[in-house]
Amino acid sequence: MTDLYESSASLPLPEIHGHGLWLRPWDADAEDDVQAWLRGCTDPEFQRWNTPIRPIGSRTDAQESLRARAKAVQEGAGASFCVTDATSGLRLGHIGVNDIDHVIRVARVGYWVLPDARGRQVASRALALASRWAFEELGLHRLELGHALGHEASCRVAERCGYPYEGTLRGAMFEAGRQDAFRDVHLHARLATDPEPAAVTP
Repeated sequence: MTDLYESSASLPLPEIHGHGLWLRPWDADAEDDVQAWLRGCTDPEFQRWNTPIRPIGSRTDAQESLRARAKAVQEGAGASFCVTDATSGLRLGHIGVNDIDHVIRVARVGYWVLPDARGRQVASRALALASRWAFEELGLHRLELGHALGHEASCRVAERCGYPYEGTLRGAMFEAGRQDAFRDVHLHARLATDPEPAAVTP
């Protein structure tokens, strides 16, 4: 029998095309990628709904964060994609398949979109692509998506992409900008055996 821990080491991280997008690995040595990551993580709307364990407020912080993401790929624990426009290559945001458990075949998905790319279903299109890859290529069974209570835009993305609401997790994430207070989380999830949602288009 295959050792699931051994076989999961170093994820194959491809470039994924579809729905008008190109998902590719982030590059911690590419200045434009570092600056895009910094812009995303310092955006007020991102900070309203997310509180990273390690704050990202400088170019150095952003580069270190991207290198940590690359390490997670090497360890088979996560996959982080830069979401770009398929035609122009313009950086639009991020999507990650995180905290991958290769034994019970579950992971958590997360995403953000840069301010000037919002309103174009970028998150929905990226989530549709990343979900298909995680189910078909990684062989995962369950993908979970959690967002802070009140984040209605993220709720809509989840439902649109076939992630129904499953319940509320009490005190499951940090309050905005704090690590000494907690807030509730809406949990959504999708199974590999669930029907495909309606097509997501640009």
